[in-house]
Amino acid sequence: MKRSYRLLLSVLSGILLSLAWLGFPGWTLFVAFIPLLWLDRFFVLQKKNFRSVSFFGHAFLAVLIWNVLTTFWVANATLAGALMAFIINSAAMSVMWWLAHIARRNFKANLGYVALAAFWISFEYIHYHWDIEWPWLHLGNGFANNVQLIQWYEYTGVFGGTLWVLVMNILLFKTILSIKENSTVKNKFYIVSASVFVLVAPIIISLITYSSYVEKENPKEVVVVQPNIDPYSESYDFSAELLKMKKFLQLAKQKTTNTTDFIVGPETVFENPGYWNEANLQSNRFIQKFSAFSKNYNNAEMVFGVSSYKIYPDKNSAPITARSNGKIVYDRFNTAIFLDRNGACQVYHKSKLVVGVEKMPFMKYLGFINDIVINIGGTTGSLGHQSEPSNFISKDGTQVAPVICYESVFGEYVAGYVRKGAELIFIITNDGWWKNTPGYKQHLSYARLRAIETRRSIARAANTGISCFINQRGDVLQPTNWWVETAINGTINANNTITFYVMYGNYIARISLFISILLLLNLVVKRVIKR
Repeated sequence: MKRSYRLLLSVLSGILLSLAWLGFPGWTLFVAFIPLLWLDRFFVLQKKNFRSVSFFGHAFLAVLIWNVLTTFWVANATLAGALMAFIINSAAMSVMWWLAHIARRNFKANLGYVALAAFWISFEYIHYHWDIEWPWLHLGNGFANNVQLIQWYEYTGVFGGTLWVLVMNILLFKTILSIKENSTVKNKFYIVSASVFVLVAPIIISLITYSSYVEKENPKEVVVVQPNIDPYSESYDFSAELLKMKKFLQLAKQKTTNTTDFIVGPETVFENPGYWNEANLQSNRFIQKFSAFSKNYNNAEMVFGVSSYKIYPDKNSAPITARSNGKIVYDRFNTAIFLDRNGACQVYHKSKLVVGVEKMPFMKYLGFINDIVINIGGTTGSLGHQSEPSNFISKDGTQVAPVICYESVFGEYVAGYVRKGAELIFIITNDGWWKNTPGYKQHLSYARLRAIETRRSIARAANTGISCFINQRGDVLQPTNWWVETAINGTINANNTITFYVMYGNYIARISLFISILLLLNLVVKRVIKR
């Protein structure tokens, strides 16, 4: 195979992988890895002439194209940060393909393909848990806008979608091989039958579930406020913060009624942490104004985001993320505040922080470069965080999950709120940093996955759009337009049923990780014996 043809296959795979994130149907992923699988087969057959690292370069080109085409919008905030994200993520993806290729060189064919699936799913799982979390391009996310096809995510989560994509690519590739190599009719029948079954069975199950799913009636009236503040030009002095408050209340007033249960605002409605000392929230001027507004209505309670801070007695009692200005030791947080009917506040600190601006990765070891961060707005350096999710509890006992921005990408983390009793999910975010690109649309689509996995209704408040409601089947209701000041009023149903996925989490990934460890040990043993 000529080098130019090999490069063409890499480019083709990268483009096909990108389509599902650029508005095309998720099923395009079923053929996206076939060019890479063809290259893998070529280098396996030619292993006497090519070292395994030769395949690594082709895999890197493919996944680099995928990363750039789908997440180029990160460069709107910082070109250097975007380049770093592209390279690190592409390198990690390529390593998984390279390991799978080595397995294919050493194992029988089918076991080699098992290794590919196990290694890739393990990579996705690790990407949820290490210090550079970036699960944005996990394969199961590619179906986020095809919710009619993935209602079974309530049993598997997105890892079920990843497994579906990998198995379909392998089966279709083997089908092409069986035709090309003129294999027996029996072999062709088996492989074609398996391909059809793996493709059709999940779709049929999903369509039946989608058409028959009925939500339990437990209505809550919610007002979502979209203030549309440009994060690139907003001011943070006291007069500017007062204007933000005035705009928020004016928009909320347009839609709030005496039957409204919740008013939900976006992430960091108030960006200046200097006005949000968590020790003095009850005397906070903004809290008092919001509380007075809520008392004009019979039921309304409020959820909104701020940048806040907390003071510690000394450095020894403070966490590693704390900082000092010479007078006090304090932590800064991306915070959600729940304001109840009595003016009391409940506080949640964002846990899944964006690498760079909100969190310095491996800070324990790299704290000396704390100022070298990806600038995507807000506070530079590492913010404080809480270690696990916690819910807000309303006056009638309804528990609400406050999911802040990036946290909505983490399925098992959101399931943690539900295991603790959350009956509704409120996602508060500020997607204005990415401007009018696929970024904010992709972020919205991931919220649909969380609705299916947990069977929880969602109210989504985005500063610049898209704000909306999402029902328990993942349908988007009343989506707002991008870059407009507006508010919407809708009724969503609370639910206390626990899904299989909520109960058991990412079990597919944990099984894959176990299989991957066994396969890697096998490879090491083979290598030692060969030497």
